[in-house]
Amino acid sequence: MSEIHASGAAHHDHGTHASYATGFALSVVLTALPFGLVMLGGFASPVVTALTVVGFAVVQIVVHMVFFLHMTSRAEEGWSMLAMIFTAVIVVIMLSGSLWVMYHLNTNMMPQMSHDLENMQ
Repeated sequence: MSEIHASGAAHHDHGTHASYATGFALSVVLTALPFGLVMLGGFASPVVTALTVVGFAVVQIVVHMVFFLHMTSRAEEGWSMLAMIFTAVIVVIMLSGSLWVMYHLNTNMMPQMSHDLENMQ
């Protein structure tokens, strides 16, 4: 048995019941607020409503990583945080690329379809 295990220096940061309850409460609030916002009609601008919901989603992701996955900068000497940053970069690239493709498909394909529908009537 190595000295680290014998001395107890390799302490893993597992959550307490209080931290799990705090994370759960924050998750419920961060789900209920955007849901209520959308169900009540949102803001005057749909873009502001969408950005607000996305903001709540990002905050909820951070809450889940900190309270449930215990991902902090000091966990595993920062390697888990580095892996999370890499994952976030890949997700942003995939989402932005998908949105870009869908936007251009909608822009370039839909006018032709609406023109065809007018001719059919």
